Amino acid sequence: MDLSKVEAKEKYHFEIVSKGFQHQYWQAVLKGAQEEADRLGVTMNFVGPNSESDIADQVQMLNSAINAKPAAIGLAALSTDACNDALQQAKDAGIPIVGFDSGVPGAPEGSVVANAATDNYAAGELAAEKTYEVLKDRIAKAKDSVRIGVMGQDATSESIVNRGLGFIDKIAELAEADGYTVTVEGNDKYVQDSKVEPVKDAKIIIDVAVPSQVTAELSATDCQTLLNKEDTICIYGSNQHSGEAMVTGNENLQKLGSGEDQVLGVTFDSGTVIKEAVKNGTLYGAITQAPVAMGAAVIDLLTMAANGEEVADVDTGCQWYTADNMDDPEIAQNLYD
Repeated sequence: MDLSKVEAKEKYHFEIVSKGFQHQYWQAVLKGAQEEADRLGVTMNFVGPNSESDIADQVQMLNSAINAKPAAIGLAALSTDACNDALQQAKDAGIPIVGFDSGVPGAPEGSVVANAATDNYAAGELAAEKTYEVLKDRIAKAKDSVRIGVMGQDATSESIVNRGLGFIDKIAELAEADGYTVTVEGNDKYVQDSKVEPVKDAKIIIDVAVPSQVTAELSATDCQTLLNKEDTICIYGSNQHSGEAMVTGNENLQKLGSGEDQVLGVTFDSGTVIKEAVKNGTLYGAITQAPVAMGAAVIDLLTMAANGEEVADVDTGCQWYTADNMDDPEIAQNLYD
């Protein structure tokens, strides 16, 4: 969908409800949205809860956004189920909703007119493909079973869950094609929703850890638990929060790295901590989204919806980066501090 020719027919006001402000990722989305709003001559109010565990706070913010009667609303839902009543209310009031980051699957029909987001499942698959390339020989040489940890900050957000499932399913597909058995254990949501059938005495165990609350301390503890399992050869974190928790959890243990006797670390997004960890080899690599472009796309779609124009989903894309290519211009533009 071509967003380059979008123009606002009026000086619209938009309400945008994000998942939070606690990660630089959301600041990058905000930057892109503000720049595009300024270019189009529209205004916006960009809000988000203090923590990505604060689902009730986000629902309240969404209700407040609806009460403000904007031309349209942007929403990155923490929990799709929790937002459904408010989404129906917005639809009844004639306020179009544009989803971003994680879409709003299961929303009342017609309430969400489009989404600007990374194809999260495909992004998880890309992470798995790059990871398996490195792990393949280690798996072949291992006499016993090996464990691949997956750290998800939650089991409710579309983006987090699909990045986890994309990774799990692709690792299993590649491993099974090489003749290995795979099983998934840990968090029930990921175990049940993955395409992997449970197997006893599997060669590869995919171990999914989700904290009871989204805190840096709990996720760092999850990382340490995985690092302390003797058969762990890799940990994958599906967003900036989990990636930073991996770095923190590794500080005292010093087990992450690319050596034969180390645990390979791969993650999502960037920020100062993750960029430095990739650069110094603590983490092998990461998937970057395009948060600035995502923010701009949200404003473009909101403007088109307010204009009464037809809109469609926009895949804002992703790329794999390591220490070898992170300074390339097409990658570096998406790596925020």
